Amino acid sequence: MAGRALVLGGGGSSGIGWLSGLLYGLSEAGVRLDAADVVIGTSAGSSVGAQLSAGTTQQLYERQLAAPTGEIPGRLGRALMLRYVLTALTSRTPEAYGRRMGRMALAARTPDEETRRAAIGSRLVAAEWPARDLLVPAVDTATGELRVFGRDSGVSLLDAVGASCAVPGVWPPVTIEGRRFIDGGVHSTTNAHLAEGYDRVVVLAPMPRGGGPLASASDQARRLAERGARTLVVAPSEEARRSFGSNPLDPAVRAAAARAGREQARAHVAAVGEVWGSH
Repeated sequence: MAGRALVLGGGGSSGIGWLSGLLYGLSEAGVRLDAADVVIGTSAGSSVGAQLSAGTTQQLYERQLAAPTGEIPGRLGRALMLRYVLTALTSRTPEAYGRRMGRMALAARTPDEETRRAAIGSRLVAAEWPARDLLVPAVDTATGELRVFGRDSGVSLLDAVGASCAVPGVWPPVTIEGRRFIDGGVHSTTNAHLAEGYDRVVVLAPMPRGGGPLASASDQARRLAERGARTLVVAPSEEARRSFGSNPLDPAVRAAAARAGREQARAHVAAVGEVWGSH
């Protein structure tokens, strides 16, 4: 399957801002990642991927600079982060990790589903799936398995994005077809393996690291390269990481992260353009 795949990883509100700024900065230099044949968006990346097909990269960027009305601030505290790490290190497979995270998510005290659904809806410019392929992964709380939603899945774009963004312990799992789903980043922060078969793959990874049974963005890109794809992973610069602040789930950080992403894009124009090509 020849073609170009754009992979947008997870990273909370700061990830949404950084991805949007990076995409806009690259497009300003003539590198149009929004011309991808498929967009694979996990968690924050699903939100950006859904918006990417509903306007220009400039409009996407400018939305990050506006006041984050409709959003609900969340928080990833140290205790919760430590639980993530310890659970990953003591899980043998991504599915085992997903089941354990699923149990935690179901037991957590969070906003209700409808309140969170409205917040996700406030981000989306269009309610319908884009014409271009958009793949949105989420994790089944019962089985820990990855499910990939798309235009032909029979699931609404809003529910798919909501499921992929359902951070365990912070946001409620999303009910789809009688099952409960959590953040696709529980399986992988990028799920770049879903780009297998495409010959040019650019991975924008706000959180590129793996851990325990979860593959890093670079590991997944390397495996794609071993199968013949041209790949590149772009992760936040040190300056961009500083712009994220101490709480990546605070919608107020989006503007600073977007500006940092736009600025960082300058350093990657040549490398991204070489992999992406001009066709």
